[in-house]
Amino acid sequence: MHLKMFTLSGAALILWLCPLTTLDKKIGWHKAMQGVGLCVGIACAAEAGNIARKLSQQSEIEAIKDRAITADIVDEIATSAYVSQQQRQHEAELMLLPAEQLERALELDCDEPEHLGRSTENKLAVNADLEQLERILQLQAKGYGKAKIILELWGVTKGGSPKYKVAEAEYKRLVCE
Repeated sequence: MHLKMFTLSGAALILWLCPLTTLDKKIGWHKAMQGVGLCVGIACAAEAGNIARKLSQQSEIEAIKDRAITADIVDEIATSAYVSQQQRQHEAELMLLPAEQLERALELDCDEPEHLGRSTENKLAVNADLEQLERILQLQAKGYGKAKIILELWGVTKGGSPKYKVAEAEYKRLVCE
């Protein structure tokens, strides 16, 4: 395309200047030849202009493609950096979790004896509740009903006894019914 544009531009210049310099003698067909040369020169210049316009449009399209690719790459890098940062943060949180548990344990050791007793009792109660809830969920997975689970865990048969009502209330508290 560039070669064609330069050739047409050169031909237009030569065809415009040639009749003026070579045909300086007065001959009958001088004016006709000069007119034809000028017309052909203008046509070559117009075609060269069209080719130049096409080349500039193609270069604009290439520039747009390059910018789009660059923007896509920048977006991809930003996304991977964000994901990488999230992963590092998650790993740091996982590393800090045992440290926090150790700090809590040390705080418990440094607490007052009566507070330590209450805290230990609370933890034991929570652990017992969790164990019972886990056992309830296991029995439910086996297909046991509420009455059979209460019989298995608390050893109380269904009926109107106060022990059964206490066991049923405990069951409801654990499974949040």
